Amino acid sequence: MSKPFTLIVCTYMRPQPVLQLLHSVTSQTFYPNEILIIDGSTTTETENILAENQFKNLKYFKVSAEDRGLTKQRNFGISKVEESSEIVCFLDDDIVLSPSYFEQLLGTYDTHPKTLAVGGYITNEVQWEKTDGLQDPSKFYYDGWMRSEPLRFKIRSKLALQPNAAPGIMPDFSHGRPVSFLPPSGKVYNIELLMGGASSYRVEIFKTLRFATYFEGYGLYEDADFSLRLTKMGDIYLNTNAQLVHNHDTLGRPNQFHYGKMVLRNGWYVWRVKYPKPSLKARVKWHGTAFLLTAIRIINGLTSKKKKEALTESLGRVVGWLSLVFNPPKVK
Repeated sequence: MSKPFTLIVCTYMRPQPVLQLLHSVTSQTFYPNEILIIDGSTTTETENILAENQFKNLKYFKVSAEDRGLTKQRNFGISKVEESSEIVCFLDDDIVLSPSYFEQLLGTYDTHPKTLAVGGYITNEVQWEKTDGLQDPSKFYYDGWMRSEPLRFKIRSKLALQPNAAPGIMPDFSHGRPVSFLPPSGKVYNIELLMGGASSYRVEIFKTLRFATYFEGYGLYEDADFSLRLTKMGDIYLNTNAQLVHNHDTLGRPNQFHYGKMVLRNGWYVWRVKYPKPSLKARVKWHGTAFLLTAIRIINGLTSKKKKEALTESLGRVVGWLSLVFNPPKVK
């Protein structure tokens, strides 16, 4: 029998993706005791579509401008969770679940009773294969599986900027491999960096923790910040059997300039959450990697079909990087 659990979906201007997500929730082997839709939209389309399509245990909240933004909406949702709930699950609004997603996710709390949080596994972003044993430099190998090695990691390897930590663990100079570098092995992996859009937490942790108000608006890397602060209290895991599809809907995303700026400033912020006083070597490697990734994005702007988007993001990265010199974020 499953633990009482709440699903919170924070959404902004995406009525159809929310509806698709909720339809996948109705097919679950374990159904949420409550579903909280926290809508920051400036229109009524999401509210209207949910009024036309009824879902069991669903509660809809339309937030005002002062509570709009991913971080604020998540904190708002936490404040509305029923006292009987033991687990709070967060899902991005452009996700579609496999039928056993919640069953697999909640089961992890039984097999790992000391865990404070468990994440789900995205299946549609990376093509994995069983290892061929050849150690091809164009491939990344992990735990008996292999996938294509992205260009940025190939270049980083040649420049001695390759991550020196397992996927989902932050190296001392940050810029590690995300959990997308963990294979679909059916295993449960101990990690540090949970994807907020496919995450779950014990309700008890919210007695002392909240999502940081530093991450306003789109909230890039707010999940990394929260995960790193949570690991100081206990373990978190990713269950590769709790599977879902992430459709990456483009509606409601920030413009590319602001996104690029956030990549640098928010990336620096979460690095300093775990390593408030990094070594000189770690500082050099952080900035060296930031320079390399910015340069690659500029080249994308010259060679890709979406030149304007890539160049605009690159400009945002440069501005964000320079701002670290004159106005670095204050880490709380």
